[in-house]
Formats: sequence, structure tokens, C-alpha cells
Amino acid sequence: MKLYLVRHGEAQSAEIDPSRGLTTKGIQDIMKVAEFLANAHLTVNNIFHSGKTRAQQTASILADHITVRHGVFDSEGLSPNDDPSIWAVRLSGLTEDTMLVGHLPHLAKLAARLLCDDFKSPLVTFSSAGVICIARSQEGWAIDWMIIPDIIK
Repeated sequence: MKLYLVRHGEAQSAEIDPSRGLTTKGIQDIMKVAEFLANAHLTVNNIFHSGKTRAQQTASILADHITVRHGVFDSEGLSPNDDPSIWAVRLSGLTEDTMLVGHLPHLAKLAARLLCDDFKSPLVTFSSAGVICIARSQEGWAIDWMIIPDIIK
């Protein structure tokens, strides 16, 4: 199983947009990443995102570019301060490639929880609109690759 952890694109400040939708740069960055993933023929079974506007917009842009077999779903447990154990437990029962679109610090804690069973040790730095792919084998989870908008031409 492959798990794609995606941090939402750059968001508006709460003063400008109380719902904190994506900025123009945030949209451009996630479009660049989505096009890169489409060219790599990325396929996932599901995309789950937090209920926050910036995560929903990011998930929607990704779903418009990559192959998503089942759908895009708003899901609990992906908000910035949610317990990473919620999704660690859910993932233990999944076998299909899955994408989670969320926020910091939650994504960093979830990655650390999966990779070394310690959500307090930051292992991965998530850029806005960045994607990290981690793969699960019989030995456990391991980083497969990571992409950020700044390295895509």
C-alpha cells in the first residue's frame, strides 16, 4: 500500500478570507504538483481531506488531474490538531493506495507515528502543496519519495 500525505496549498490569511481558501500562489503550486503527478500516472483509490476549505480545494484540484478510483471524501481526524493515532489506526485496516490532504502539525505527527511510532519526533518537513509518498510493507512504513512545487519546472 502507498500512502500519499499532502499538505494543502498556501492559504489566505483569516483577515482576508475567514474560510482561509487557497491563494493564487496556492492554486498555482497545487496545479503544478497535480500536473506532475498526472504525468507520473498516479492512481489512488480514495482521497480524504479535512473539512477546511483549503484542504478541500487542494483535494479537488488533485482529483481533477490524477486517477481516483472511488472518490474524494471529507473526513474527520485530519484537522491541524487532531490526534495522529486516529488515522494510524484507520490505515492499519486499509490495503488500497490512499491520499490524505491535511495540515500541519497533524501530517508531520502522522508521518512520524507511522515511520517510527513516535509522533513527537518530527521526521518530515511539509511544504505547502508538498506530497510525501510512504509505502507499507511487511516490515512497516518507509518513505518512498517526496515532491514539492519549488523543484518542478
